[in-house]
Amino acid sequence: MRGLKRETALLPGIKKPTEKQPGTRPEKNARQDMAAQKAASKNNVTAQDIAAPKTTIQEARERPVTAESQEEVWPPMSEMLHSLLIFEPAVQRPGRSEFDEENRETDGKTSEREVLPPAPVPVVVLGIKSGREELSETQRRLLTNADLLCAGRALLERFVPEAGKKNPPETLLLAAPLEPVYTRIAEARAAGLRVLVLADGDPLFFGIGASLTRLMGRRAVHVIPAVSSLQLACSRLGLPWHDVICLSLHGRNNFGPLNSAISRGAPICLLTDGDIRPDEVARHLLDRGVDWFSAHVFERLDFPDETATHAPLTKAAGMEFGPSCTLVLVPSGPGRMPHLGLRGKDLAAENGIVTKMPVRAAALALLRIAPTHTVWDIGSGSGAMAIEAAVLAHQGRVAAVEKKPERVLCIEENRRRFGAAQVDIYLGEAPSCLEVLPDPQRIFIGGGLSADNGLRTLDHVSRRLPPGGRVVTSCALLNTLSRCRDFFSGQGWPHEIVCVQAAKTRPLADDAHFVAMNPIFVLAAQKPEETP
Repeated sequence: MRGLKRETALLPGIKKPTEKQPGTRPEKNARQDMAAQKAASKNNVTAQDIAAPKTTIQEARERPVTAESQEEVWPPMSEMLHSLLIFEPAVQRPGRSEFDEENRETDGKTSEREVLPPAPVPVVVLGIKSGREELSETQRRLLTNADLLCAGRALLERFVPEAGKKNPPETLLLAAPLEPVYTRIAEARAAGLRVLVLADGDPLFFGIGASLTRLMGRRAVHVIPAVSSLQLACSRLGLPWHDVICLSLHGRNNFGPLNSAISRGAPICLLTDGDIRPDEVARHLLDRGVDWFSAHVFERLDFPDETATHAPLTKAAGMEFGPSCTLVLVPSGPGRMPHLGLRGKDLAAENGIVTKMPVRAAALALLRIAPTHTVWDIGSGSGAMAIEAAVLAHQGRVAAVEKKPERVLCIEENRRRFGAAQVDIYLGEAPSCLEVLPDPQRIFIGGGLSADNGLRTLDHVSRRLPPGGRVVTSCALLNTLSRCRDFFSGQGWPHEIVCVQAAKTRPLADDAHFVAMNPIFVLAAQKPEETP
């Protein structure tokens, strides 16, 4: 190629090969000759092949294809041996070929070695402080240079006039549904446009920055944060925010994470929207017996018209709040927490009907509940089993299902007594009421299997459990045990049966004696893993 200087880099201690004259061979000592012959024989190459003049790749491409040439090894072994220890560093220049335009043509042919175009510039996600402070020089420069400006309606109205009057950027409204927004941002970046996304506060605090980074990769997104609403709210309260549990209800109709966070006994920061407001959050917690938090509600945080409300949950539940609030819940005292080994006398129960403590212990051990599991307690009765399951599934959910209204009231009272916020209560008869429940990983059935719909309940349970899911049934009657055993045997599920026989002391004269409890059969079955 004309005008191209070829540079080679050698390993330390390796000399550059000398130029060979046609028909001649450089002088070598006997040891070098033997090494060359050995290397050639190993690769089925003769000494004549090594000494033969090299054939370049360009010459080989132009050579006519013959029967003899098809038998050659490609690339030529002579060229492989010649360049074995020579490295050619490839230097790329952004947006250009490896060679200058003047060096791209050789003998009227165009070089096929091209360098890929540079990667598109990252999408910049710029956090804006909530108030009306002036932009910094860096922020203003990003705004001026943007080809596509994406933001919510309020931020677009504020910053589009500042983005430049001669060449205003294309605007993209950041609003639900978000899938078309993400698609347009990705398309604009791929086309080489400079994309600027504006967000309030820290874009990685339940914001667009986290979503774009997850979808496009961290190298495709550059986030410049501002002070988050969490930091601002904690600064108003003088509250260290590194221990605060952060949750968001923006566009989420799910109190599950909040219910699980209650048991940790730490302050909680919640971002609310127009659908779920702080007063509804307060009523939700009070319904579950959680009354040991103080509510601090900040509206229009960091704007000139910012308002703050500080009240106990009982008072906040009767107030009205606007959309987009920052709610901080701070424990005002020790809370009530569920625990294992609940005593019968501490539980509200209809006619004293409670699953006995030894049976609960055996059933929980056989269920093997993990912290994030969703657990069903069908035929919950007093809810004792559901409350103890909530201790183990402290990051998950527990559904207590009961068909009798008077027993449902007992479950609600026991949930309040022990602060088991993650226990959801369902009034209905299985299996028809089970359709609306979240998919479980563990199921306990404490009663109802001897009824006519018992087999339909087992069938529904077997379909809803995922592979590896476990179900435990408590059977006081032999017919119920036989029904469960036959069902799971027919399904091909491995199962085991434990007979719980226990006795409890009672006073007798000046001493005590043991009174035996009714033996209970506990059957545990596990859904087999799916075979590939």
